[in-house]
Amino acid sequence: MSACRDFVVEPIEGHHAIYERGLTSLAHDGVPFLAGGALALAAYAGIRRNTKDLDLFVRERDVPRVLEVLAHAGFRTETPYPHWLAKGYAGEHFIDVIFSSGNGIAPVDDEWFEHAVPAVVFGTPVSLCPVEETIWSKSFVMERERYDGADVAHLLFGSGETLDWKRLLRRFGPHWRVLLSHLILFGYVYPDDASRIPSWVMNELVRRLRRDERALRARASPPRGEPRVCRGTLLSREQYLPDLAQGCTDARQRPAGPMSDEHIATWTEAIGRSK
Repeated sequence: MSACRDFVVEPIEGHHAIYERGLTSLAHDGVPFLAGGALALAAYAGIRRNTKDLDLFVRERDVPRVLEVLAHAGFRTETPYPHWLAKGYAGEHFIDVIFSSGNGIAPVDDEWFEHAVPAVVFGTPVSLCPVEETIWSKSFVMERERYDGADVAHLLFGSGETLDWKRLLRRFGPHWRVLLSHLILFGYVYPDDASRIPSWVMNELVRRLRRDERALRARASPPRGEPRVCRGTLLSREQYLPDLAQGCTDARQRPAGPMSDEHIATWTEAIGRSK
């Protein structure tokens, strides 16, 4: 992937300086962070959005320092969702400080930084989230009010031929069916550009699908009364709650999943509010 430079969000008129102040303060402090969200979409897919927020990605251990720097820069800070998101407010505008995903599947780790791409945002040299990790984290967002499938399709269109597909497959791990679903939709959305997805990737995922289908058919049904797992909560925090009410096991829940009961409760209580 070639370096992307001079990509900027088209900000609300008059609020350019707010984001510039936050970025400049963090850059001067030296705390590691990555720019993502609308900035990454502009860089990798050429799609620019007018937005009231700025998405920054950091390792969880660096969150306290990032919030301290933003506070010194005049932002009001808080951590509304301790399992993945903190915020810095400046009036109605804000900076999202993201250190995982809402479902806990995609934590920001060292690899995000190892594969980051240089850019200049609001005149400040920064690093962009890698496109692979951007696709990984966006692929699980399938809420009624927000579905990031179009973003994933645009990122695949813009970068499919240069992606580190082996790393992307590894990132999805046991959730590879989610990736396959996006790749199938990509071929539907862009029938003349299906070749942007390497054939070996599709063949590998279809091979896994066939293997699992054979195993499922050979396996006996769960004993009567044994709870069934629902992974839908990894895609939408709201739409699969009826399944949990009917006795399904929440795939987010520890020890099998990435989230504690407290974090699940906090994230569920926030349904209906913006992140």
